[in-house]
Amino acid sequence: MIDAVLGFIQAHAAWAPPIVFIFAFFKSLALVSFVVPAGLILIALGGLLGASGLDFVPIWLAVSLGAGLGDWASYAIGAHFKERVHHMWPLSRRPELLPRAETFFRRYGMASVVLCRFFSPLRATVPLMCGVFEMPALRFQLANWLSAPIWAFALLAPGGLLAVWLR
Repeated sequence: MIDAVLGFIQAHAAWAPPIVFIFAFFKSLALVSFVVPAGLILIALGGLLGASGLDFVPIWLAVSLGAGLGDWASYAIGAHFKERVHHMWPLSRRPELLPRAETFFRRYGMASVVLCRFFSPLRATVPLMCGVFEMPALRFQLANWLSAPIWAFALLAPGGLLAVWLR
């Protein structure tokens, strides 16, 4: 079965970057990230990358771009809707998430954008809070675009390295 999956991935390698871009975008997008299990898929993909021999760099760049754009969209949603985000699904069903994200945001400021990538569910709620609480866009984008490639590498590399090591 593993050989069949790896063969499919190798035969359709051109689709890998757009697919991982979509998963990373939705994993970073506020409100949607709670219902899309993209994190596990991306971690598993790292292992498949190493096992299938696909080039790491295009996948890494696609995940980085998807994550950065997802956070940017979350920031824009927060900036547009402000306090109304508390009443939007699925946040209206999990009201404890936004106060935690706000506390995190207030405590760490710009660093919260970098740190939140590594802590779910803060990953999608902190960028939203940055928009709600009007973090300057330049500061947000600087932290966003510097941290997206780091997060993408941390997500993909362990599985890729493990798969290469196990060969």
